[in-house]
Amino acid sequence: MRTMTTLAFAAGLMLAAGAASAQKAAPSCKLQAGDKKLAGAAMTSFMKKCEGDAMAACTKQADDKKLAGAARSSFTKKCVADATGS
Repeated sequence: MRTMTTLAFAAGLMLAAGAASAQKAAPSCKLQAGDKKLAGAAMTSFMKKCEGDAMAACTKQADDKKLAGAARSSFTKKCVADATGS
């Protein structure tokens, strides 16, 4: 019985680690802009598009989680900030 509990715990940790790494897989907009050595109008344009893409992705995640009201606003704000590097 103890072995089954240990295996279940280990599987849970692996799933949690996988989910965390999947969320952090994409570099932030600021890091991408820095890697591309963007400046001026090119950086402004890139950041605007990247923020729009992040907003769309975060809104979809909020929809998938069935969030509403303050919880949705808070989640979306943090999600977009994390994605853009703000």
